[in-house]
Amino acid sequence: MSDYKKIRVGIVGGAGYTGGEMLRILLNHPMANIVFVHSRSNAGQPAYKVHSDLHGDTDLRFSSEMNDDIDVLFLCVGHGEAKAFLEANTIKEEISIIDLSQDFRLMKNSSLGGRQFVYGLPECNREQIQTAENIANPGCFATAIQLGLLPLAKAKVLNEVHSTGITGSTGAGQKLTETSHFSWRANNIQAYKSLSHQHLNEVLQTLGQFQTQAVPVNFIPWRGDFTRGIYVSSYTQCDMSIEAAYELYNSYYKDHPFTHVSAEMIDLKQVVNTNKCLIHLEKVGDKLIVHSAIDNLLKGASGQAVQNMNIMFGLPETAGLQLKANSF
Repeated sequence: MSDYKKIRVGIVGGAGYTGGEMLRILLNHPMANIVFVHSRSNAGQPAYKVHSDLHGDTDLRFSSEMNDDIDVLFLCVGHGEAKAFLEANTIKEEISIIDLSQDFRLMKNSSLGGRQFVYGLPECNREQIQTAENIANPGCFATAIQLGLLPLAKAKVLNEVHSTGITGSTGAGQKLTETSHFSWRANNIQAYKSLSHQHLNEVLQTLGQFQTQAVPVNFIPWRGDFTRGIYVSSYTQCDMSIEAAYELYNSYYKDHPFTHVSAEMIDLKQVVNTNKCLIHLEKVGDKLIVHSAIDNLLKGASGQAVQNMNIMFGLPETAGLQLKANSF
């Protein structure tokens, strides 16, 4: 990678879960240099005071000030906060923005001022990402669901989908809530936002790129009693054999370094702490069942954001993201 110029990076919202993961990835990225990490509430504090796993890894301190001497700005802020931040702060046009919130994911909301945001799902939009100046990073559930369905949609054989997915407590963010409190979450599972989760809008938008006829996606998410990871099981009516389905999926993902199709049943620990998505297929009667698993903070957030940065700046797609799973 000696032929590449290091990318100068700024991070806004560095004190949250996704900000912490962004720091961890970029501190070990061979072609990135973190210029600043912004957090008004923690200004002046060493990053490791908030993210204790970084103790000994960096002397970076949180800043309340912006620095224009960067190539890319990561917005690791809550939904609605990214748009407000960009409206309140002047960011030079030549600085690319990768936003991890949902503010710019839908086409109807994909522009602000002179900036146009491209939906950053590499397994679907890699060519657009290569020439993009700004990226709207996909949602975590949306990533897991879409990666499970994209090959069927591209082949125009996707029918009505029924999905159930379970996510770890970090998906709710760092702020303490009733359902993220340990005494509630431990040894507990709960459904929420049945058939109305906000990520469904971006899922339907992506599937619509391949199949013009709307395909209903019925999704029920669960809160799980673990910290990180997403496991989704989707099923749809499908006439093709299991062998043909595997051939379709393997062909679709053969050139995508982070999405892998497994002939064996997958489990969550295989992907936690990685930027991978693992997919397993089953055929029962006329139903094709698709299991997909990701780490919600990596492939579902910060890891995918860095993957998008790599693609945008012409770096190897896997740079800084070859991470080992926490399998035990």
